[in-house]
Amino acid sequence: FDKKVTEIELRVGISAVDEEGARKNLLHETDGLGFEKLTANAKNSWQIELSKIQVESNNLTQKTIFYTALYHTMMAPNIFSDVDGRYRGRDFQIHTIDQKVPQYTVFSLWDTYRATHPLFTIIDQKRTNAFIKTFLRQFNEGKDLPVWELAGCETECMIGYHSVSVISDAFNKGINGESSKNTSYDAKKALSAMHFTANINELGKQIYAEKGYLSASDEPESVSKTLEYAYDDWCIAQMAQILNKKEDYDYFMNRSQSWKNVFDWDKGFMRPKKN
Repeated sequence: FDKKVTEIELRVGISAVDEEGARKNLLHETDGLGFEKLTANAKNSWQIELSKIQVESNNLTQKTIFYTALYHTMMAPNIFSDVDGRYRGRDFQIHTIDQKVPQYTVFSLWDTYRATHPLFTIIDQKRTNAFIKTFLRQFNEGKDLPVWELAGCETECMIGYHSVSVISDAFNKGINGESSKNTSYDAKKALSAMHFTANINELGKQIYAEKGYLSASDEPESVSKTLEYAYDDWCIAQMAQILNKKEDYDYFMNRSQSWKNVFDWDKGFMRPKKN
C-alpha cells in the first residue's frame, strides 16, 4: 500500500459450505454499510443482548464484572448455517433448512450444561429451542446426540451425554418453539434420541448400565463417568415422566441411582472401585 495510507478496510465472509456461501453471508450482513455503521450496529446488538438482565448498583466495578461475564456466556454457540439456509452436517453433506431456526455449532456441553444453558432458558428461549433443533439434526446425521460438537464434527473430548440435560431442562420448562413444524421439535423423537445415545456401546456406557457403576479397570475417569451418566439418566427420566413413558422413566430412574455404587458411606466421598 502507498505509505500515505493510514487506514485499510478489510471485509471477511465465512461459510462452512463454500465460497459462494461466504460471499452471500458477507453481502447480507455488510452490503452498503461502512465501518462506522457496522460498528454502531454491533454495539447496538450487544446492548440489546446484555440488557436482558438489568443490574441496579452504584458499584461500577461489580457491574463491569457482571456484564463481562454475561458477555462471555454469549460468545458461543454460534450460527453455523448460511443466510440461504445451507450448512455442512455431521455427515459432511450439505443440508438446507429454514433460517427461522438456524443451525448452531460449538456445543462444549460438559462446560455449559450446569449453568450456561439453564441461563439461556431464562433469557434466550428462542435460541434454546434452536439449539435443540440443531441437536436433533445432528442426531439424524451422526447417529448420536452431541457431546462436544465443533464445526459440525463430534470431538468426543469430554464425558457424559449432556445434550440430554439441555433438552430435558428446556422441555420441563415448556420451551418447544411454536406450533409450526419449522420452529418446534418432536419431543418423542427427542426422547428416543436421548435413550439411544445413553445406550451406545462406547465409553463404558453399556458396562455402567449392566453393573450400575464403572470400575477403574473398566474405564479411565470411572467415578466421574459414573456420576455424569447417572445425572444424565435422571434428566432422561424426567422427560419420560412428562411424556407418560413409564417404562423409560422406571429404567432411567433406576440407572440414575448408580452414583450410590461409588459412594464410600464411611468416608463420605465418591471413590473408585477395582476388581
